[in-house]
Formats: sequence, structure tokens, C-alpha cells
Amino acid sequence: MKTRNRSRIARNAQKGMTLLEIMIVLAILALVMGLVVGPRVMKMFGESKGDVAAATVKKYAYEAYPSWSAAHPDKGCPDKLEDLNEYMNNKDIKDPWGQNYKMMCGQNLPAGAKGLAVMSNGEDGKEGTADDVKSW
Repeated sequence: MKTRNRSRIARNAQKGMTLLEIMIVLAILALVMGLVVGPRVMKMFGESKGDVAAATVKKYAYEAYPSWSAAHPDKGCPDKLEDLNEYMNNKDIKDPWGQNYKMMCGQNLPAGAKGLAVMSNGEDGKEGTADDVKSW
């Protein structure tokens, strides 16, 4: 009789996980993702804004300006940065932080720059700080 009861108990034993156990595991995974992975992803997202700004200022200075200059041989400098947008895929003159890019040309050209210089004030929005992004 004991053998029969054991086999019945073994058949009725729990073979899977309960919903509560699954919810606890998911909560632990969410906590790990939020505390470990989340900050790393946000840091990478912030760094990517700087990379986008650096690529954009170089594209304005080294691709769009030479194309504009070839199309307008009578002018030395474009009147405004928007004039170069037809030579770029980007139609917006705002950097990833929502501020306008600055264009310098002619007598305003900084030392070390040739033809045209474009810059972004970076994340802090202040010129002359370490996070400035420059084409020269």
C-alpha cells in the first residue's frame, strides 16, 4: 500500500514553476537591468551625441563647403550655414543638444582652420569649454 501511495504522490508532485516564482525571477532580472545595464546604455547614448556632432561639423567644413564653393566661385563665404544644407543630407542646423551650430568664415576664421570652420558648444551650451565640438 505504501508503494502505491508513493507512486500517486510522485505523479501529483509539482513538475513546473508557479507564476509567483516566474514573477520573482523577472523582478530580479529587471532590477539587474535597471541598475547595471541602464546606466551604461545612457552613457553610450550621451557619447553618441558627441560623435554625431563631430561628424556633422566635419561634414559641413570638409564636404558641404567645398561643394558650395565650387558652385559659387564668386563668393568666399556662405551668408549663413543653411546655405550649405543643400550639399548635406541634414536640413537642420541644430546640434544633438538642440542648439545652433556656429559657422566662422573669412576674417572670423579661427587659427588652424582653412576655408570654413563649424562648431557646436557641446552639451553644456557654453563656448570655450572641454565639451566643445570643432571642425578644425
